[in-house]
Amino acid sequence: MSDAPFVGLSPDQTLVHGAPIVAPQEDITRHIGLSLGADICWPTCYEHILERLDLKIPLDGKKVAVEAERVTIEPFDLRQGCKYDIVLDRLTHWYHTSREWIKKATVMDGLYVLNNPWALQSMEKQTSYCAMMRLGLDVPDTWMVPPKAYEPLPDLETTLERYAQMFDLGDIGKQLGYPLYMKPYDGGGWVGINRVESEEQLRQAYEESGKRVMHLQKSVEGFDLFVRCVGIGPQIRYVDYDPSQPLHDRYRMTTGFLSDAHRAKLRAITLTINSFFGWDFNSAEVLRRGDAFHPIDFANACPDSQVTSLHYHFPWLVKALLRWSIFVAVTKRPFRHNPNWAPYYSVADDEGVEDKLTGYAAIAEAHFETERFEAFCREHLDHLDEVAYEFFGSDTARDAVRQKVGALYPEHEVDTFTELFMNRIEQWRQAEGHQKDIL
Repeated sequence: MSDAPFVGLSPDQTLVHGAPIVAPQEDITRHIGLSLGADICWPTCYEHILERLDLKIPLDGKKVAVEAERVTIEPFDLRQGCKYDIVLDRLTHWYHTSREWIKKATVMDGLYVLNNPWALQSMEKQTSYCAMMRLGLDVPDTWMVPPKAYEPLPDLETTLERYAQMFDLGDIGKQLGYPLYMKPYDGGGWVGINRVESEEQLRQAYEESGKRVMHLQKSVEGFDLFVRCVGIGPQIRYVDYDPSQPLHDRYRMTTGFLSDAHRAKLRAITLTINSFFGWDFNSAEVLRRGDAFHPIDFANACPDSQVTSLHYHFPWLVKALLRWSIFVAVTKRPFRHNPNWAPYYSVADDEGVEDKLTGYAAIAEAHFETERFEAFCREHLDHLDEVAYEFFGSDTARDAVRQKVGALYPEHEVDTFTELFMNRIEQWRQAEGHQKDIL
């Protein structure tokens, strides 16, 4: 008889032929919430592809499934729990009830959200310009001017009489030089933007600006490329962008228009901006003049996600959202509530001009866990490219596109534009559909 001590079995073990066998653990389900407004096309495609992926990802001896659900708007108890591991948010920039629920859930329940609601609420274009100027990026010279008109508040007249200084708008225009742009300091949707080429136009634009607080920004003349860089986690899509065109033609379908060196520089700029502010999902507009890149608009933490503007680039966006949200949900990536700017400022103060961007990029890549993310995608999401390729050729994808077109276009144009956007998606399928495009 053995002298070995008896070891009792735990409830999840069974004795088979004298040896304890650990019984399989129950599967785990991670929950992704979609907090939506007028979105139609991307969430439909996202949900169908996620279902087709049929994920059972091994984790600590268990299998992890992933499900998506649309978040409803309703009264809530501040102490109620939250079932979601991550929420893809499209509402907090304008719908306060959803914003406050998301803030509650991140504070009390550990929810991860795209994007940080406090950063989204407070970091308008003014703050983003100042921060990136502080880091040494080539943001064009920018002034803020007081509004032309004011809300009639009780202490307004006293405040203005005591402290508001008279100024000559023409003098500011001369200091900046023409042409320049007048645009709202908080931005959004290309509203209130005027190109100004003379003092007369400047004064007229200011008269028409009403109660908006405005920026005056020096124009980057002589640029040869306008790039819109869409960032989702550590993934970047570089788009040749033409804002002068109608919305459905602004995102051009050109490829190979950047050298490897310029792609690397744009990647560093985009990831620096996004990680600095805690934005997982943001776009940066950058002008190239020679070898210099000038960020001109990069507080876009609720970026355009519709097939009616992205068309050819739309499948990339859906795939990138799937990759990042699945990675975050499965790995339980912790949410960063507060920005940590000290490491960036340390680089800004200690490094030479050429080394700054490299230093910022290293901080950003670590923040987004790029290596871990890539390894996760290779191991668990390698079939996403094939699944997405098949899906975007399906009737379900066509119906999602048609629904979005039907919501925006007059009835007599629905067939025409549905066909246009589906043809561009088919061009993507033929050119890029099978590519491994994690980053």
